[in-house]
Amino acid sequence: MEKLISTWTGSATTAELVKDQITDRWGQDEANNYDPKSNCLTFNRWLENGYKVKKGEKAIKSFIVIEQKDKEGTVVRKYPKTINLFYIRQVEKAS
Repeated sequence: MEKLISTWTGSATTAELVKDQITDRWGQDEANNYDPKSNCLTFNRWLENGYKVKKGEKAIKSFIVIEQKDKEGTVVRKYPKTINLFYIRQVEKAS
């Protein structure tokens, strides 16, 4: 598999959250293969890399922290946003 394009900027906490879900679904061996930068991406990121999510697959839930800034660029508010990810086993090469 070629190197995928990822914009992952998550934390160790979010990586562990996703890894735990992978462990629950496919076991510890598969969780050991998890790499948040290359094999667990959003639906659109998979599409951009030439893959599609297999029919019937359920997303892995994670979150990102959104920073709202004022006109000067100062962070005035932070809040979590849920994101849906799909692991490499849930996708196939788009035709």
